[in-house]
Amino acid sequence: MTISALLEGTHVRLSALSPADTAAITRWQHDSEYLRLLDAHPAYPKTEQQIAEWVREGQRGRENFLFGIRTCLDDELIGFLELGEVLWTHRNAWLAIGIGEMAFRGRGYGSEAMRLGLDFAFRELNLHRIQLTVFSYNRPAIHLYEKLGFQREGVYRQYMERDGQRFDMYLYGILRPEWVA
Repeated sequence: MTISALLEGTHVRLSALSPADTAAITRWQHDSEYLRLLDAHPAYPKTEQQIAEWVREGQRGRENFLFGIRTCLDDELIGFLELGEVLWTHRNAWLAIGIGEMAFRGRGYGSEAMRLGLDFAFRELNLHRIQLTVFSYNRPAIHLYEKLGFQREGVYRQYMERDGQRFDMYLYGILRPEWVA
């Protein structure tokens, strides 16, 4: 398997992010639905300089692997995938994904990107465990994670408040043998 085959699917591929990508990512920061699915912090847009710094930080060191999610058809940047906070001693990492372009949400692009990211994590980085968190109101993401084989391992009860209502945050994990099977 070549590295390009490892990072390229039928509809999307994982690529490095470049300084030219910061404009698109900054535009996503004005979509409050996107921000509320992605982060527990208030849905507040970041500047292009803040995004540029995030991209630079995501490409430094051995503990973070930050990818752009691009369409194979026209190379359009539609989201990101990050394997972060890798603990090499224990072979664990956190995973985060965001589909910033609204027209591409719920159409299988995130699912394919997750498969590529998990293949990279388990086959290329030789990690043993990948974990992530998701808010209880993000039903599409929960469905995707469970379909991919993630197991719900814990609940941060009433973790956050949005629009006057309390929501849980779930911890999910998947182990290499579960993914390979």
